[in-house]
Amino acid sequence: SRSWAGGSTRAWRVLRAQILDRDGHVCQVRLAGCTQVATHAHHTRGRAVTGDDPRFIVASCEHCNLTLGEPELSPDPIPRTAW
Repeated sequence: SRSWAGGSTRAWRVLRAQILDRDGHVCQVRLAGCTQVATHAHHTRGRAVTGDDPRFIVASCEHCNLTLGEPELSPDPIPRTAW
């Protein structure tokens, strides 16, 4: 996506690690073909809308994250507030 054209930042890598830890490195999306091992962080609403608000980011396996692609196709998020 255009949002990642410049690559990830250190701040994103730290946040991604926090999201993965919070969700126990288990995919929260669980589409058909899910590997259940989360290595990605998926924005459940457009990054342009929510930024990198952790309440709208969930741990995801590579398959689910790449299958969903655009956040508009994602299932409804489960708001997260506790780390």
